[in-house]
Amino acid sequence: MKRIYLDSNSAMPTRREVVEEMLPFFTEHYGNPSSIHELGKKPRRAMEVARERVASLIGSDPSEIIFTSGATESINLALRGPIPFRGPGKDRIVISQADHQSVRATSAAIENSGLRRSVLELDGSGRISMEEAERTIGEDVYMVSIPFASHEVGTLQPLGEVLELVKEHGALFHIDLTTSAFQIPFDVKELDADLVTLSSVDLMGPKGVGALFVRKGTGISGLIKGGGHERGLRSGSENIPGIVGFGAAAEYVKQNMSIYSPRLCSIRDHLIKGLLGIPDSHLNGHPKSRLPNNANIRFDYVEGESMLLLLDMNGISVSSGSACTQKNLEPSRTLLSMGLRHEEAHGSLQFTMNPDNTMEDAKYVISIMPEIVEQLRDMSPLYNP
Repeated sequence: MKRIYLDSNSAMPTRREVVEEMLPFFTEHYGNPSSIHELGKKPRRAMEVARERVASLIGSDPSEIIFTSGATESINLALRGPIPFRGPGKDRIVISQADHQSVRATSAAIENSGLRRSVLELDGSGRISMEEAERTIGEDVYMVSIPFASHEVGTLQPLGEVLELVKEHGALFHIDLTTSAFQIPFDVKELDADLVTLSSVDLMGPKGVGALFVRKGTGISGLIKGGGHERGLRSGSENIPGIVGFGAAAEYVKQNMSIYSPRLCSIRDHLIKGLLGIPDSHLNGHPKSRLPNNANIRFDYVEGESMLLLLDMNGISVSSGSACTQKNLEPSRTLLSMGLRHEEAHGSLQFTMNPDNTMEDAKYVISIMPEIVEQLRDMSPLYNP
């Protein structure tokens, strides 16, 4: 059976050319980059080349890139690291219901430690309410954290408008690029963010590597203490093969994004149009201002996990709700914030693509989905055609 992978927000395949660049650093160039002997010099040079490649993807200086173990660690460092440097009276962090679970969990831990937290709600399209943002972001805020786009429904967020509020009140601005960096260009010179999170696996690189952009002059303290690696912000021996792969993936994305992103948009739009042809189906998120690879669809009177399992039996891999909280049976907070009822949120599926997907993949899903929905509705006590 052919398997069609449409769960790219949870993980993406590592490109073969990326793996090929990594291989020598497992068995040949294995020295510690902190060593001054010859076996340490090659890994050190390779790490700095990777830093330059990652920096180039977002238009930053290489010295502003800190390598981590992934997006979750980068987010923890971004949200917690600046706390010792916050000004007098600044004791509140602001996030949104569009944020990833790692942002929510980290900010909740910050709140439990004695600071305060505010969470911005979303409108019906999954976009942050600017009216609420204007009421919420004040002089007591030390940081605002917003994703470039909702990782769940794909809606792009009003970063420029939020940035004006953040700078007006002297707060730091963190942007999570984890989901968007491989498909929409971003330049830190154009949008004056202080901290930006990146993830290797979400660029089609290896798992277990991420980065945090820290703008020069931003006060931040490391969370992991030790030998003072990564400018003292992330101690521990560097994952050289992973970092090399991260750099190779960033270079690939920079060179090819303009080619595959329009194709992803075409596949996404065809998939959305086909699935909305099923009676009582609806698009979650903004119809136009959304990530090229994201189609989040809800089907009335059926439950998402049941659809997911039947799709899997037909060789199709998707997510229900947030890709990182599948073990949690609670409905998506993002969808609830958008005004959906619990049963509507539970009836939603997330289809997310990568450059390996084709229009034929979308057509196969469209051919299979009506029968699955009909089968489950026939068993549903809520369905009365």
